[in-house]
Amino acid sequence: MKKFIAATLALTAFHALANDAALIEETKKTALAIPPKLLQMVQEEINKGSHDGAIAACNDKAPKMAAAASQNTGWAIRRVSLKNRNPKAVPDAWEQAVLEDFDRRRAAGESPANMEKAEIVTEGDKRTLRYMKALPTQALCLNCHGTEDKIDAKVKARLTELYPNDKATGYSEGQIRGALTVKRPL
Repeated sequence: MKKFIAATLALTAFHALANDAALIEETKKTALAIPPKLLQMVQEEINKGSHDGAIAACNDKAPKMAAAASQNTGWAIRRVSLKNRNPKAVPDAWEQAVLEDFDRRRAAGESPANMEKAEIVTEGDKRTLRYMKALPTQALCLNCHGTEDKIDAKVKARLTELYPNDKATGYSEGQIRGALTVKRPL
């Protein structure tokens, strides 16, 4: 009887792990479709010579993309950063801990391009899948997120107008600018 119970518990645990892995993969597939689209929009605007258009892509279109994905899935999808530009991009405690871990891992030599974290947590009496993917600073991001001496005066003025409490400058290529985060109720 003990062997039967142990086998049943092991099988149940295996099934739960397989189900969790499938949920994580589905979450990643949905969430990871957003950053390339945003980068493409920003690059297209820069190619047109329009830094205002690039700023608008990050300021207006990116939140709308995340909101649409959130509405379609019922999940909370957004971008967060330890040095946020948008006041709505402040990480919660779980996200902050993950971002800090990403920074430690990068300092130890790990590539931010591969950094992610997925975890099923209990919040109150509900299980929630939490997922984050690091967003490394790309060369094109430096037009608005680079060091002060590298950002054009017109860009600075527009950013100051839109984000008077901006903390999202001083980056160099490859640094972790923030992360895409998903909070999926189970």
